[in-house]
Amino acid sequence: MFSYAIKVHAEAGSFWSSCRDIPEAHSAGDTEEELLANAVEGLELALTIYVDQSRPIPLPSAPVKGERVVHLPTLLAAKVSLWNAMREANMRKADLARLLQSSQTKVDRLLDFEHSSKIEQVEAALAALGKRLAVSVEAA
Repeated sequence: MFSYAIKVHAEAGSFWSSCRDIPEAHSAGDTEEELLANAVEGLELALTIYVDQSRPIPLPSAPVKGERVVHLPTLLAAKVSLWNAMREANMRKADLARLLQSSQTKVDRLLDFEHSSKIEQVEAALAALGKRLAVSVEAA
């Protein structure tokens, strides 16, 4: 669904990353494996900036030679899709709450990337916006 390419940089015995699609995303680690484990959290925090600033979240581009790929968890990818569908419809959180006949708090949780929402709730919100959540399985 959402797999962002990151560039791994080695410097002074540690590693850090950058992301072409989400320039605000950075992560670090003492090893490359630790960096890659931390990269999802770095992306999640950066994506929160887009929501806080009411900006659409850029879709991932294809990786280029030398880049590593970081896969967003399914729930996070679904929430990003919900956010982008709202931006596409020029809809605010309050508008979605009215559409879903739900509270502002519940909608805030649907768009909180750190909140463990039920995927069915995100799927229902996407359906209300005329979108369908599709999940696929790919070879690792």
